[in-house]
Amino acid sequence: MLPLPENESALTNSNEYEFSAEECQTLLVIARHAIEARAAAEPFDLEALAEHVPPRLHEIRAAFTTLFLNHQLRGCVGFAVPLYPLYRTVAETAVSAAFLDPRFPPVTAEEVGGLRLEISLLSPLQPLEASRAESEIQIGRHGLLITHMARRGLLLPQVAVEHGWDALLFLENTCLKAGLQRGAWREPGARLEVFTAEIFGD
Repeated sequence: MLPLPENESALTNSNEYEFSAEECQTLLVIARHAIEARAAAEPFDLEALAEHVPPRLHEIRAAFTTLFLNHQLRGCVGFAVPLYPLYRTVAETAVSAAFLDPRFPPVTAEEVGGLRLEISLLSPLQPLEASRAESEIQIGRHGLLITHMARRGLLLPQVAVEHGWDALLFLENTCLKAGLQRGAWREPGARLEVFTAEIFGD
């Protein structure tokens, strides 16, 4: 069984959140232990873990794990659609963010202790018509996913805030993330979807 912290001071959770502070802290512990085990080439038994996590963390949910080192992005990987129980999703995305994000070299054992983790639990995807996209996107609340020409690009809600983007820039940069032209979201066949995220970190 994973040891859980005695306090929840690292969290900024509140009653408006879907998951409790204890559940969020448990996910952070799972993510960090999964990274530490991989860095040390030690086994991390997800099946044994499943017996000790709260029932809510067995829900099939989509999530992203983002890593920071010295206040700089160090990796971010996730699932846009729900595929696995939440505890497994977080463990797998944490390991992938640390060691498999193609934008960065794998995290080293020396870096593990300095990592700051941020987990984003995604709501179900909702379709968004291009004609209403600029007026309906709420910066800081909505994340975006575009699917077009066999390409997909996703940006989490916090990204637009961090860069000071308005709705148009958020749309354009989501297209760029997918390897598309900036205005691809207006093209026939492009599918836009929005989601919200419950975001917390250590």
